[in-house]
This record gives sequence, C-alpha cells and structure tokens, in this order.
Amino acid sequence: MSHIAQLNVSFVRNVIGQSLTFSPSVNLLYGENGSGKTSLLEAIHLLATGRSFRNSKIDLIINHESDEAVIFAELGDGSKIGMSKPRRQNHQLHLQSEKQRNWDQVAKLLPVQILDSASFGLIEGGPKARRRYLDWGVFHVEQTFLANWRVTRKCLANRNFLLKQKPVDKNQISAWDVELVNASNLVDLARQTYFKQLVPQFDGVYRALGGSHVENIDIEYERGWDSDRELPSVFADNFRNDARYGFTQNGPHRADIFIKAGKSKAVDILSRGQQKILVSALKIAQGRLLSQSTERQTIYLVDDLPAELDSENRAAVMSNLIDLGGQIFITCVDRTAMEESLKSCPQLATFHVERGIITA
Repeated sequence: MSHIAQLNVSFVRNVIGQSLTFSPSVNLLYGENGSGKTSLLEAIHLLATGRSFRNSKIDLIINHESDEAVIFAELGDGSKIGMSKPRRQNHQLHLQSEKQRNWDQVAKLLPVQILDSASFGLIEGGPKARRRYLDWGVFHVEQTFLANWRVTRKCLANRNFLLKQKPVDKNQISAWDVELVNASNLVDLARQTYFKQLVPQFDGVYRALGGSHVENIDIEYERGWDSDRELPSVFADNFRNDARYGFTQNGPHRADIFIKAGKSKAVDILSRGQQKILVSALKIAQGRLLSQSTERQTIYLVDDLPAELDSENRAAVMSNLIDLGGQIFITCVDRTAMEESLKSCPQLATFHVERGIITA
C-alpha cells in the first residue's frame, strides 16, 4: 500500500516549514478557518498531480515571503518524491532523486482523490469535470490509456487548427483523421470497459450510504458520438459544420457521464444533501475499484466534511472510506464532531493547525 509516511512542506501558502509524520490510516487536521488545514491538503495534491485543486495558477500557492515552494514526501515503501515550484518558473519534480518530465509515474504511486465542496461540480458542472473523473480511474487501471488519450489531444489540436484556416484543406484533415479515429476508438474502449466495472461498485456504495432509500440513481456513459455510428462517418457528415465553427464537434473530447434520478437529471431532482451523498459514492466507488483491480489504495483528501454532511451521513461516509484500507487526510474545525465519526478507526492521528503551524 502506498501511503505518505512523512511530509515536508515549505512556503505553501501560510505553511512556512513543517515536517510531519502521518498515520497510514486516518489523519485528522483540525483548527480554525484559514489556519492552513486546506493548504496541507493542497500541498499533497500538488505533489501527487502537479495541480492545485483550489486554483489553476500554481504561483498563487507560493508564500509571499519566498520565491519558491518546496514539497517532499517519503512513502511507506521507502519511495521519495520531491518537487519545487519557483515563482514564474517551471516546476522541478524528482522521484528517487531522478528528475521527472511529467507526473505519470508519481501519479501512479500516489492515486489521490479530493472530496470537498467543489467536488459537487461532478453533478452541477459541465462534462469536463465528469470526463476528468472518469479518466482518473481509467488511467490508474489501463496502462495504454494515457498514451492513446494524448494522441487524441494532439490530433484534435491539429484538426481544429486546420478547420480554422480559410479555405479548409480537407485532405490534410483527412490525414489527421486516420490517427485520430484509431486513438479515439482505443480511448472509448478503455472508458467503456472501466465504466462497466465502476457501475456495480457505485451501486453498492450508494446503497451503503443510504442514498437508494431516497432516490434511485442511474449513471450512463456517453462516448461523445452516436453509439450506433463509426467515427469516420460522423466526421464526414459533420465536416461542413466543423469547418463553419472551427472545431471538431464530436469525438472522445465530448464524452460524458449522465447521472439520472428516475427519468430526470439528478441535479434537477436531488437536494443539496442528497447530491453530497451521491458525489461521495462516486468517489468511494473509484477507490474500491482501484484496490480490486491493482491492489493499490486511493489516498483521500477530505476537506471540511462536517460542513458538507450531517452527523449520520458523515459517519456513513467515513466508515466506507476507512473500509477501503487506504490513507485519509481530513480537515475540520470541530475536532469533537469528527472524532465521533471516527470511532471505528484503529490508527487515528490528530493534528492541530494554527496560523500555518501544525502540531501532533
């Protein structure tokens, strides 16, 4: 099991310099709002993915007193990961002292999921959030997925560039379409295969959280073009419209997950509280599937759960997260309220956070 045994964080927002040893199970960080709890989760997420879940501008995480943020972790298996982000410069990422060009290997070692207020964009937001959710899971179980996904990105970028030219060179576009169709079909197949495995996991977690007592939920995968048509014919039929608008209207970049409550969209039917249970079930289901498929556990970053769920639902979510057997980092203001939900956790570590200083 990959877990973060030790973490050093320097100049990430108001966390100036901290060296912390964590439990392989649940780590509870409590303190007032603005104390630095979420900044620690952000540091873990940044190290694992290269992205902040709070802002797309990475420079904003760097404390104003420094020109560089530094994060280092030692995992339970002895692996060492370090990154630095100088202001207005590219990051430096190292795994076992070897410089990494991208986050591919680190992301495999640290499969991180965030569960916070923004996670409800899975239901309320556009298709991009749901594609990212789906592709996170496919990436972790299908080795060839990322390479094929990158090919589709490259081909689509070139195709869209050509579609914007006047006049449009149909022959050049057709040449890119050959590679795009092949990669798109492989991406779609990987997504379909993963999704078929995900659905029963989601159904089981949703029932365990009590969601099915309120509303039955169906989730359906849509690949981004008609299921009964081949992509070359879709491109051929759409060529005039694609040329008019200057972009490719159908393909794997338009894939989505439809989430329905009965015959209606879940977002139109479910209350805010019911949506929170649904999103939690979607996230936990991916952790279940990952552990069954790869024998690796997801690391969950749970930000301010008491503000998102009442005590009964909070206890149910935490029980299901703990049952996964992976590492959990959870923040809250009221330590007592969360500890009541963590009675079943045998290895609970608690940390008080105040003005960026974290003490066990």
